Formats: sequence, structure tokens, C-alpha cells
Amino acid sequence: MEMVDVNAHLHTPYSFSAFTGIPQAADMAAEQGVKVIGINDFYSMDGYEEWNKETRARKLYPLFNIEFISLNSEDQAAGVRVNDPNNPGRTYLSGKGMAFPVILSGTPAEQLASVRNESNLQVAAMCAKVADLFKSLGVDASFDFETIKTNLTKGSVRERHLAKAIRMEVCRLYPDAEAQKAFYTKLFGGKELKSDVTCDAKVENEIRGNLLKAGGAAFVAEDPKAFLPMQTVRSIILAAGGIPTYPFLADDAKGGFTDFEGDLPKAAKTLKERGFYSVEFITTRNSVEVLEKYAGYLWNEGFVVTFGSEHNTPAMEPVKLAARGGVDLTPLLKELNYKGACITAAHQYLKSQGKPGYLDAEGNPDLAKRDEYVALGDILIKEVIL
Repeated sequence: MEMVDVNAHLHTPYSFSAFTGIPQAADMAAEQGVKVIGINDFYSMDGYEEWNKETRARKLYPLFNIEFISLNSEDQAAGVRVNDPNNPGRTYLSGKGMAFPVILSGTPAEQLASVRNESNLQVAAMCAKVADLFKSLGVDASFDFETIKTNLTKGSVRERHLAKAIRMEVCRLYPDAEAQKAFYTKLFGGKELKSDVTCDAKVENEIRGNLLKAGGAAFVAEDPKAFLPMQTVRSIILAAGGIPTYPFLADDAKGGFTDFEGDLPKAAKTLKERGFYSVEFITTRNSVEVLEKYAGYLWNEGFVVTFGSEHNTPAMEPVKLAARGGVDLTPLLKELNYKGACITAAHQYLKSQGKPGYLDAEGNPDLAKRDEYVALGDILIKEVIL
């Protein structure tokens, strides 16, 4: 089987993204030789149709995914950090290989719409605080939530959109770089901007850190309703035809791990007990050695394994994957990523045909036929990209 490069986790402007649009993401993938790419937006499947159109126009194979932030009350009560290093119990989850066209309906669709609305309400509250803050500084600026939603988003409004809107408004009000820096000092309560004002991504990160995070003047705590229980998220993903997937943080820059992930065999056992048989990694976070250890172990334990780059910040990075520090992925990692993508492709194809996929109705994998799903996915992918 000839392997091709895969990036199975890319955010688009349908949530927040470094990309100006889906065409740019598809163009970059094509230019960098990445043949299989997966959309992976927060709380949204709205981009699937455009994703399908733009990828296939470039002979790329599309994967259809989604991302949630869930809460596991058991881990929260025990103070266990899962894959959010700062919030015990808070757990990011993805759905991989969702059915396209979308099949989600009924109560699961209502639950998805509700949690997305709660996320928007939190940003709307922060937006109002930002407007008041500018007013208190004697600045006539407009931070209308609906305007931001219309001009900067595809309907799902994230904290990063508000940071972008603030940066753009400061640029409009103060064209001079020194005047911008002086205003940021006032805006940050006396703290100076560290970044060059021409570096949009870094400025927006400082805005988030100084204004929109806990302790910031425009911070608004998230309502508990914004975090569905882990098992509810799993049920929504299954109802949408997807594969519930756990994103590993794995090692940080200092070699540290979260409480949940530090003991790999225990984490794998717990994930299976919770009904998760698929995992993913954002490879630029991790050393290539840890990626090989974790991905290899999990694949051998029966998990589907995929990798991505995320692109969920203003900073533009390559679509072609690498480990931390730009280190190339090893042949083993490329093989596991491609096989994982093949299983995902086969699953989403079968679900779109109204047939059983890699998981049964309860979310259990057909491990005995894993190689058959890899083979089917390989055929499906090659039909599109060759």
C-alpha cells in the first residue's frame, strides 16, 4: 500500500482559523503534497459542503470531523487534568468520519445547537465588557456582537474572533504604531504590549491573555451549560455517524504530561471503558519520540490513530505535518496516520450510504476487520487523489 500524507485535523473560519477560507486551506494542502485533509471545527458541521467541493476540486480526499469541549464530572471532582492542562475534568473531544451529507437530527441536533449558542452567549457578554472598557478610556469604539458575527465569522463566534476585532479596531483608531502601543498599555491596565504591533497573531494572543482570560477586564466565566457531559458528546458524535475520538496532548515543551495521560496503559484502559477507540495528536506539540511511543502503543491496543495541525490560532503554519521543532514524522508515524485516515474514510463512506461503519450502534469497533477497513479506505482515497 502506497502511503500519502494526511492532515486529519484542520479548523476553518466556520469556527476560528488561521486560514482566510476553505479554498486557502485546500490550496496549501495541494501545494504541500497533503492528499487527505480533515475539517475539524468546534460545534459546527456547516463547512462540510464547501469542504467537500473545494477538496475534491483539487483531487484531495476530504474527512468530515467536529470538535467539542466536554466535562467529565468524575475527573473534575478528583482534580484530574485530562487534555486541558488548566481545568480538571474539562475534556476536548473530536468526532471523526462524520456522515456527509449530515444526518444529525432530533435531540442530538438540539443539544449541539444549544451548546453552540451557549458558547456564542459567552463571547457576546465579553463583547459588551470590551465596549464598556473602551468607553471608560474615553474612546468611541463599536463592539457590536452581531456585527462581529456577520463580518468575522460563519456563525460560530469564538473568543479569538473578539481578540481579532479588538486588534482591528485599535488599528483603525490609531494608525501610528507608537500610538497603538500606548493605547494597549492603557487597555491592559498599565501592562505594555510585548509584541510588534505589525504581528497580528502575537498581538491577538496578548489581547486574549490580558483582557479575555481569567483576571482580565473583559473576562466572563463560561456557563456550565456550555460544557456537555462527556458521554452526551459521545452520543451526539455517534448519532451523526462519527467515531468518538480523544485528542491527546501528550508531552509539553518541558516533557510534562497531564494527570490523565502520564500513565499511558491506564489512559488507554480508561478510554476503552468510556467508549473511545480512536485518538489523535496535534503533532507540532510533541517530540517525535513521544509521538512514536504513544501512537504506536495505542495502535497496537486497537485504537484508530490520526494526526493533525489544528490551525486554530491566528498563526499560519504548514499543513504538512511535523513534530515539535519541525522534525519530520517517521515512516511509522506516517503509516499509522494513513491507516487511521483510511479507516476513517471507509467509515464515513459506509455511514453516508446508510450502512454500518467501523463502529456498531453502541460505538464498539469491528477490530477483527480493521485491516479490511484500511484496505477499503485506501481504495476510496486513491480513487479521488490519483
